[in-house]
Amino acid sequence: MRRPGTRARTIVGVISDTHGLLRPEALAALAGVDVIVHAGDIGSAAILDALRAIAPVIAVRGNNDRGAWAASIPETVTVDVGAVRLHVVHDVNTLRGDPAERGVDVVIAGHSPRPTAERRGKWLLLNPGSAGPRRFSLPIAVAHLRVGPGGARARIVTLHADGGPRRAPQAPRARKPRRAP
Repeated sequence: MRRPGTRARTIVGVISDTHGLLRPEALAALAGVDVIVHAGDIGSAAILDALRAIAPVIAVRGNNDRGAWAASIPETVTVDVGAVRLHVVHDVNTLRGDPAERGVDVVIAGHSPRPTAERRGKWLLLNPGSAGPRRFSLPIAVAHLRVGPGGARARIVTLHADGGPRRAPQAPRARKPRRAP
């Protein structure tokens, strides 16, 4: 297995809120990544074991991770992957202060089942959404975070039960409104 940060570009697979359900589509979407981040609500030690069969795992404990198996899992982790500093927390609402002031480039969080990749000032918030049981009508998803010399780029990967992951469509560019003649 490759260690994070040992080549020019590192691919971080990001998953959250499995709640004890690790879908084959999620495993397929994470195949080939260099490191996996699980942003909490894991569900069982078996989930982490299955992910470790793919790549090294960085995990945080979610609000539903209870019991002896979860006792040693930290609530937050800050780690450097290449030249990018990641801060992993289950619930983004527990953040205090500006992560950029602590040198954080990317905050990875779960808890909310809504997949999100958005810039917040000088840092990127990445929530892969829920990869476990479906919540409401939201997509089941994971994410890829590509870390290279120019920083980090995130992509949400929507999972489909019909055979595997599909890349989420990119948002259309905003167009200037036309003036009436």
